[in-house]
Amino acid sequence: MPSPAPPTELLPSERAVVLLSCVLSALGSGLLVATHALWPDLRTRARRLLLFLSLADLLSAASYFYGVLQDFAGPSWDCVLQGALSTFANTSSFFWTVAIALYLYLSIVRVAREPRGGRLLWAFHVVSWGVPLVITVAAVALKKIGYDASDVSVGWCWIDLEAEDRLLWMLLTGKLWEMLAYVTLPVLYFLIRKHINRAHEALSEYRPILSEAHRLQRHASVADKKLIFIPLIFICLRVWSTVRFVLTLCGSPAVRSPVLVVLHGIGNTFQGGANCIMFVLCTQAVRTRLFSLCCCGCLSQPSAESPAGPPKAPAFSKTGESQGSRHTPDELPRT
Repeated sequence: MPSPAPPTELLPSERAVVLLSCVLSALGSGLLVATHALWPDLRTRARRLLLFLSLADLLSAASYFYGVLQDFAGPSWDCVLQGALSTFANTSSFFWTVAIALYLYLSIVRVAREPRGGRLLWAFHVVSWGVPLVITVAAVALKKIGYDASDVSVGWCWIDLEAEDRLLWMLLTGKLWEMLAYVTLPVLYFLIRKHINRAHEALSEYRPILSEAHRLQRHASVADKKLIFIPLIFICLRVWSTVRFVLTLCGSPAVRSPVLVVLHGIGNTFQGGANCIMFVLCTQAVRTRLFSLCCCGCLSQPSAESPAGPPKAPAFSKTGESQGSRHTPDELPRT
């Protein structure tokens, strides 16, 4: 690996854009957490996974915000702390993003194994929190996290570019998992899409089974609309950091391109905002409730069709299941 390139200096305008992205991502992640707390009937298993992803994105956005705001000029204790928090949160976000796609794959393609969802959730917790924690603790203990001259970041601290084995630690603390996600997410989506297409063909041959047809068609339609954006959003946001990572390895001065710096900053910090747009603002069931809650205080009182808060959750589902979980048991909310 070549010697580190000269530091990438952040312009005030670039810093302002990335800080705004951090704020929007934090607000989006907070809104996802709030909807989970407000409406128990929307707490499907997939939404619980989305909750944990939102918590990771919230911590990631907060740590990045501090790093960009400080714009570290050299190594310091808060540089190491910020780098450790962002490393843990960012790596955890990768794992939870893949966990959601894997869970949907198992729920849709391997429906027969659905009762084991509880064990699977615990496995996701162990991997998605445990692996990033072990890696981060090891990186801090071995003093690998520190000032990186913004060549592989946008003002925040990550892996010390003076470390001889910095390439190995860049891979372990993020890039390896990021590149694996580039492959895993599209593959899982392709397999789910293939299963859905086969299900549609099968349903066309067995029209008499109407109840099952309606259930599976709704299940497939929701998954089809939502899943197509999971790999696309992830790749579109994260690819810019990968590009700068490769340019840094090559010692190219293009790593300091203002356009790449801004895209990298937005891509690494806006994951929570993108998830909020897709799973809150573009989800009719949640969007309608938020609109009623924000615009009309009087409408916040529960109605017969759409409860607005936790107190009426039991009335909404006398049999122990919500309307959302009755139609689409363990997938992301209806569009």
